[in-house]
Amino acid sequence: MSNPTSNFGWQMPTATDLVTDLPADFEVFGQAVDTALMDLKGGTTGQVLAKASNTDMDFTWTAIDPLVILDAKGDLITATAADTPARLAVGTNGQVLTADSTASTGLKWAAAASGSMTLLSTTTLSGSTTTVSSISQAYKNLYIEINGMSISAFAATINYLTNSTAVVIYNQQAAAATGVNYFSTAGTLGNGQNYSNLSTNNKANWTIFDYTDAANNKPGFFNQRWINEGGSPIYVQGGMVSNHTAAVTSISMTISTGTFTGGTLRIYGVN
Repeated sequence: MSNPTSNFGWQMPTATDLVTDLPADFEVFGQAVDTALMDLKGGTTGQVLAKASNTDMDFTWTAIDPLVILDAKGDLITATAADTPARLAVGTNGQVLTADSTASTGLKWAAAASGSMTLLSTTTLSGSTTTVSSISQAYKNLYIEINGMSISAFAATINYLTNSTAVVIYNQQAAAATGVNYFSTAGTLGNGQNYSNLSTNNKANWTIFDYTDAANNKPGFFNQRWINEGGSPIYVQGGMVSNHTAAVTSISMTISTGTFTGGTLRIYGVN
């Protein structure tokens, strides 16, 4: 008769043991079993048994098996505190996982950011002056976009201002169909090439760098297309400076005569 083999190294009684040896053999065997199963002792209501390491018979009691809390496609295992796993349900299509210290798990699903630009305001051009104030100071640069601008009076010119101060435009170059160049150091784009009140195709965009700088003038650049009084398109590009040291908190557009009758001014923060 062969002796049984222990998978855990417990000392087993053998077939040749004398009857008088059996009590001692069983005492050794029982003590080994008791020691090996010691990790299975204890635990509290609701806990589950989990492996503590790769060592044989090494277990621990845990509050919950993290896998148990997964009950739907896309679920994630997170935590609400140390050793406290929790379920985070999947978000909606297109959302991204975002850190949020106010959420119970420290995570949330949120809409993906649209590039590095954030739309701060959308304003319809109207009256003789349109101003956007209280511009957020949470970004590095500003990007301003003007679309579909139309005006009531023929041959008007437009000024661009930051903090109610006309920007200084330098090295301005405007090319019409004839290829004529124009130069200006004033705050008025066009240098005498006036806007036509017959068009709604006047467009412009400009960027102000480091607009929160409160110690220096803020440089930038612009691009613009407008229709002049003769019906010809004028294309302008060049540099500009916000001619004050204060941080830029407002953007304005003014018209020399008449009023704005349409168009949209959008301001974006750029990081």
